[in-house]
Amino acid sequence: MLTYPSDRLYREVGYLAYHLHWSLDDLLDLEHPERLRFVDEVVRINTRREQGV
Repeated sequence: MLTYPSDRLYREVGYLAYHLHWSLDDLLDLEHPERLRFVDEVVRINTRREQGV
C-alpha cells in the first residue's frame, strides 16, 4: 500500500487553510484529487490577481 508523503500533505493543507480558511477536518476530509484541484484553483486565482487580470 502506498502512502502520501506527510510533508506534501502538510504543504497542501497549509496552503489551502491559509487561503480558504477552512478547518483542518474539512481539508483532511477531501480526497487527494479533490484537494489538488482546490490547490490548482487557488494558484490560478492568485496568478491572475498578480497579473492584474
